[in-house]
Amino acid sequence: MKQISIIVAIAQNHAIGKDNDLLWHLSEDLKRFKRMTLNHTVIMGLNTFYSLPVRPFPNRRNIVIADDKNLKIDGCEMAYSIEDAIALADADKENFICGGASIYRQFLPLANKLYLTLVYKDFDADTFFPEINYEEWNLTEESERIFDEKTQLTFAYLTYERK
Repeated sequence: MKQISIIVAIAQNHAIGKDNDLLWHLSEDLKRFKRMTLNHTVIMGLNTFYSLPVRPFPNRRNIVIADDKNLKIDGCEMAYSIEDAIALADADKENFICGGASIYRQFLPLANKLYLTLVYKDFDADTFFPEINYEEWNLTEESERIFDEKTQLTFAYLTYERK
């Protein structure tokens, strides 16, 4: 079975974005994302891909899910459904689902692992991570709370594995 992991930063109210952009820029969290996903496959929707500051993600295998079967993006492998993306996913290494909301919603029932960065604040947003049924997950790692001077936000890293 392929290792499907979701990696996401969410607010207390599950907010993840607004106007196709992140709600915050936590330098430590972005470095962690890079460290964890380097030399792995990342799977994302088209809007998420277009929101990236550098595209495709360097030193990663980028799979982009799109509706338009004629769309091709340099440096990316294209998938036109969740099933296509899973078929393309790496059989030997962890695959990271990195957004957006619709992609997270479709992959959540299929994921083996959740890497959450929980920001301890509610945000005004137009994009939210789906509700998590914590009965289905075991919390396997939890960092100390981290305060980010620049943004004045407090956050923690939580890792869950499916029961």
